[in-house]
This record gives sequence, structure tokens and C-alpha cells, in this order.
Amino acid sequence: MFSKESFLEGETILIDKPIGWTSFDVVKKIRGTIKNRYGIKKIKVGHAGTLDPLATGLLVICIGKHTKKIQQYIDQKKKYTGVFLLGKTTPSYDLETAFDNEFLTKNIDVAQLELIKKQFIGKQQQIPPVFSAKKINGVRAYEFARKGEKIEVKKSEIEIFNFEINCELFPEISFSITCSKGTYIRSIVSDFGKKINNGATLIKLRREASGEHNILQAKSVEDFISSIS
Repeated sequence: MFSKESFLEGETILIDKPIGWTSFDVVKKIRGTIKNRYGIKKIKVGHAGTLDPLATGLLVICIGKHTKKIQQYIDQKKKYTGVFLLGKTTPSYDLETAFDNEFLTKNIDVAQLELIKKQFIGKQQQIPPVFSAKKINGVRAYEFARKGEKIEVKKSEIEIFNFEINCELFPEISFSITCSKGTYIRSIVSDFGKKINNGATLIKLRREASGEHNILQAKSVEDFISSIS
């Protein structure tokens, strides 16, 4: 059971982030609830790895002295599942922005997609989306992108450990991917489309695991609040 003392001493909780919420929305809600419930004026709360508003799934929340563990959790492998759509693109690589290009998909050889998938395994240099939380001179990249300002986002090294796809609902492709910290799944999807001389857009994303933490251990925001109310 949680208590005022346990939160101040340090707790790590696992939350299943709902769609439409930012990661900071979750942090703010949990911090406010703890402060109000126990009459605490100030307490540290942070998350170990941002999820986009349109993504759902595991968010590792560190409270009190456990915020010192955030970087440790960030550095761990992540596992995601989701769906991307071939034949269309958006500026943000997902459904945050409207479709801007459309391609024919009838000539795509589905068997070739398995070969393309294998090209992503291993270490590589990745360019994060311009619509991302990546900081450029202290400002989030998406703030420039939403104003229509052109920016250069620097490459960073990532590693893909496992990548599986399912083409049964082509042109929608279901996938599972295990990757290093700092990997942008939207960029993987966009690059996948480019490799087949087509386009691709991420339409669904869920974080299933982070290190040893699994989504099956997570609670909804509402259930966590109920557990301490």
C-alpha cells in the first residue's frame, strides 16, 4: 500500500497511458493527486521516456527519491506494437497531421516487405521526425514544425533488436519492434515506406515493455488514483 512516507522515500509506478494524453499530462495528474491526498506541498514526479499523445501503453513514473532512477530506466530496451499504413504520408509521420501524399500500393510485392524489414535490424543512424520532442537549441522540434519553420534535426544512433511484421490486412501492416532508447518508431515507419519507393504512416502505437517492466503490470490513471483516494 502507498503512503505519504513511501511516496516521499520513493516509488516507481507503471501507468497505461491513454490515447490523447501527453506524458506530462500523466505526470501532472499523478503529482497533483498525491499532493492533494497527502497534503504534500512539493514532491518530484517524472517519467522515463516520452510517449506521443496518439500512442498508448507503458509509462514508467518515478516519484520522490526514485526520480534518481529515471535515466536508468530510459536507457533500457523498449518494445512496441502497432500498425502502419502503406500508400500515404503525413508531415508528422503519424495521424497528428493530415495526409499530404498518396501512392499506389497494388504493385507492392508483399513478400519483399519481409526482406525490407530485415534491413532495419542492428545499429543505425536515425533522423528524428521534425514533429518530435527532440530539443534544438533548447526548443522542442515540434514547436518549429507547427509554425512551418524549416529545421535540421541531427541524426542519432539507435539499435533495432527485433522487428516483426504481419501483412494480412495489407496495406495496413501490423508490427512488433524491440529497440534501444531514443528510437522514433514514426521514423522507422517513414523510412520503411521510402525503402519500397512508396509512403507509410504510423496509425497506431503501443509501448508494451520497458526493460523488465511490462504493460501487464500497469494500471490506468483512474485505477491508480482510486488506489490512493
